[in-house]
Amino acid sequence: MNVAAGGVIETDVPARMDRLPWSGWHLRILMALGTSWVLDGLEVTLVGSLSGILQSKSGLSLSDEAVASAASVYLAGAVGGALLFGYLTDRLGRRKLFLVTLATYSLATIGTGLSVNPLMFFICRFFTGVGIGGEYAAINSAVDELIPGKIRGTVDLIVNATFWLGAILGSLAALWLLSGHTVPAQWGWRLAFSVGGTLGLAVLILRLAVPESPRWLMLRGREEEAERTVGAIERRISAHHKLPAPQGEKLKIRPRDYTPWGDIFRNMLGENRQRSILGFVLMGGQAFFFNAVFFTFGLVVKQYFHVRDADLPLQLLPFAVASFLGPLVLGPLFDRIGRKPMISATYGTAGGLLAVTAVLFATGVLGLTGMVVCFSLIFFTASSAASAAYLTVSEIFPLEIRAFAIAIFYAIGTLLGGVGAPAFFGALIATGSKTMIMIGYLIGAALMLAGAVTEFFIGVEAAGQSLESVSRPLQSA
Repeated sequence: MNVAAGGVIETDVPARMDRLPWSGWHLRILMALGTSWVLDGLEVTLVGSLSGILQSKSGLSLSDEAVASAASVYLAGAVGGALLFGYLTDRLGRRKLFLVTLATYSLATIGTGLSVNPLMFFICRFFTGVGIGGEYAAINSAVDELIPGKIRGTVDLIVNATFWLGAILGSLAALWLLSGHTVPAQWGWRLAFSVGGTLGLAVLILRLAVPESPRWLMLRGREEEAERTVGAIERRISAHHKLPAPQGEKLKIRPRDYTPWGDIFRNMLGENRQRSILGFVLMGGQAFFFNAVFFTFGLVVKQYFHVRDADLPLQLLPFAVASFLGPLVLGPLFDRIGRKPMISATYGTAGGLLAVTAVLFATGVLGLTGMVVCFSLIFFTASSAASAAYLTVSEIFPLEIRAFAIAIFYAIGTLLGGVGAPAFFGALIATGSKTMIMIGYLIGAALMLAGAVTEFFIGVEAAGQSLESVSRPLQSA
């Protein structure tokens, strides 16, 4: 890394990071950072699995609308947390913020399990969301900047798929704790929430060993620290792998302490307006799809198929497994075939299958087993689509505003499709009409199909490319 005339830095940090082969170092980093999605999946599934017990006297005597609204409160916190911590992540660094966000999540989750009334429960759910929302911005940006470009799509999808690993753990934990054979029901749901908080505190220790993103360090003019960080990574990996030479010319940038608000919005609403539209459609569609369907599935099967509270986790488990397996199988195709064809295909397939399932449910063709099978097939594809939405908004905007861009589209998508969707579906379920629920499902299907069409026409092909070639840094000289 050299300093040229006029304060311009010439650096090969991005090229050196992209030339690294997959290694044990990368795996350890992902184990420390990828837990964000495990924790979110755990949270979502616990609330869905515990909806029945939370409505009983052993819980907090919540109504159907209150259970659905608790999901909206959680997502509202996630929106606020994403915007706040997303901006701070770009300004103060990836590492500081992914430590703060995880600590916020962990403490709030433990507080949820200690709730003595609905008000305390709602407050803790809000701050749990704040922590998780911040995690999405801080972690997605950090992971993409530390992973080589040639496998970034595969790794991103698999990491995001660990949401469903958390969902599986949440279902199993809820099933065990609510069985009544281990602890009384009035304590089982409290212990279930403590699982996420305890896991978060344990992972916080692992994150202390994760370095700051060298790409972020170079933007702030901390070239010596960036050089030391990359050098340490290279020495560790070269002990087991031969490193190829960095490809391409050095990047020339003008360091500065922060990115002005004007530059942020001029880029997103001006030069990259079309990319902003793409991010909005993809994130909004998947947010409505997942938050509406998953948060309320327990209420649907309980009301229409008379599933017992203790058996609700069993209904969530099969399509949580399918959703985890989907990105494992389809993820490599996003690097081999490309982003545009795979994103269009996964969004379109998920939307089409949901539309068919909605009609079959409303007409009484599907029983409980049929619903579980259909949703397992849908989520096998849809989980890859949703993961690809986060991958897209992380890749297509400049390094200086990457975390904040993720936060903005996460917030917009969640406000439109997430915060209102669970409450909306709660109201639909309360009508007792299958037709009304079908309409809700069809809205979700239409949004996913809109994502497929939008990606086909204005999607950005980023497979195998460096982040800096997909979107040139704002500070480029």
